[in-house]
Amino acid sequence: MANLHFHYGVMSSSKSAALIINAYNFTKNGNKTEVIKPSFDTRFSNQQIVSRVGMKWPAMAMPNLDTYTPSADTKILLVDEVQFFKPSDIDKLVQIADTQGKIVMCYGLMVDSNQDIFPASRRLIEVGAKLHRMESNCQIPGCMKLATHHLRFDSAGNVIRSGDQFALGDSNYKSVCRCHYNQIYNNTGKTR
Repeated sequence: MANLHFHYGVMSSSKSAALIINAYNFTKNGNKTEVIKPSFDTRFSNQQIVSRVGMKWPAMAMPNLDTYTPSADTKILLVDEVQFFKPSDIDKLVQIADTQGKIVMCYGLMVDSNQDIFPASRRLIEVGAKLHRMESNCQIPGCMKLATHHLRFDSAGNVIRSGDQFALGDSNYKSVCRCHYNQIYNNTGKTR
């Protein structure tokens, strides 16, 4: 069985909810589980993973994993918003999985709103993490295609095509299928 996993999907594909459900089940079954999130993520709570559907689970917020060592009796390590960590943090997770025998399950986004892969997500692929795509539908009304991309908007509803991709929250984002992404991103029209 693989001991390094990457559960990825677009915003609103229930990644954090799945992490919380897994944390609950592992803990209930007597498997010591540690949950980590980047300290950059302060949207809902500094010390919790919070799903948009209302579920919560305690977490350790860390700026990086440079000095992190899981407890000896920890069996499973769950990492939320993994795309906000550095590639060197992924290497640390690999070391934990390979030398300590822990199961490491990461959850996050694969690509940003400009179709560029996040560095930490790229590193997870490079080191051979088992990939699990979490599916969701396009958020354009009436479209039932698989959402694979994100569009980011300014307050006036215009598509943002440049700038910092380490932005929190989803109020200025829309998860869309590839067709709608290409149609909207490559034009200057508003969709909000």
